[in-house]
Amino acid sequence: MGRGGAPKDRSDGPSRKCIATGEVQPKHGLIRFVVGPDNQVVPDILGKLPGRGIWVAADRGALETAAKKRLFSRGAKAQVSVPDTLVEEVERQLAHRVVELISLQRKAGKAVAGYEKVKSWLQMEEAEVLIQASDGSGRGKSKLSTPHFGTYIGWLTADELGLAFGRQTVIHGALASGGLTQRVVEEAQRLKGVRKNEGGNGHPKG
Repeated sequence: MGRGGAPKDRSDGPSRKCIATGEVQPKHGLIRFVVGPDNQVVPDILGKLPGRGIWVAADRGALETAAKKRLFSRGAKAQVSVPDTLVEEVERQLAHRVVELISLQRKAGKAVAGYEKVKSWLQMEEAEVLIQASDGSGRGKSKLSTPHFGTYIGWLTADELGLAFGRQTVIHGALASGGLTQRVVEEAQRLKGVRKNEGGNGHPKG
């Protein structure tokens, strides 16, 4: 994982071309879409739906451009319909995916929540990723710093983190290395690009 939230470069991995920007980049930085039976564009967050993939960078501006300029029809080589709420649906599915992955890490013993537990993990250098709610107190979040060479995620809400950790709300969380942590970081980066207010008032650097 790179510092400040960016995953390590995977330039040797499979790449695809964004229909909005024309740039070729690794698949984990793009959103895959397919055309459903009703000729409507459907986001394929997991990359498993059947059909020809149409790829757009995980960036809100790129997604809006693709929708407004009918680039999905060009990518599909056919007339397709694009829901008005497509960008919001992509954001919703990405957020759900990140929450799901964090939850799996928690069940595997590789994630903790709560200021004291997170602080302890940081002091013992067990934490690889610091997660803080975008709507949490900036003063409270500033007391914790991202692990050296670790990653900071600060654009999930307290309610979303609460779902991930089986609580009502969560402000501070941490992930250990291994397991699904790299996947959490990659999916969180995609969400950051799509989310309007990605937040993050903590200390992104260790």
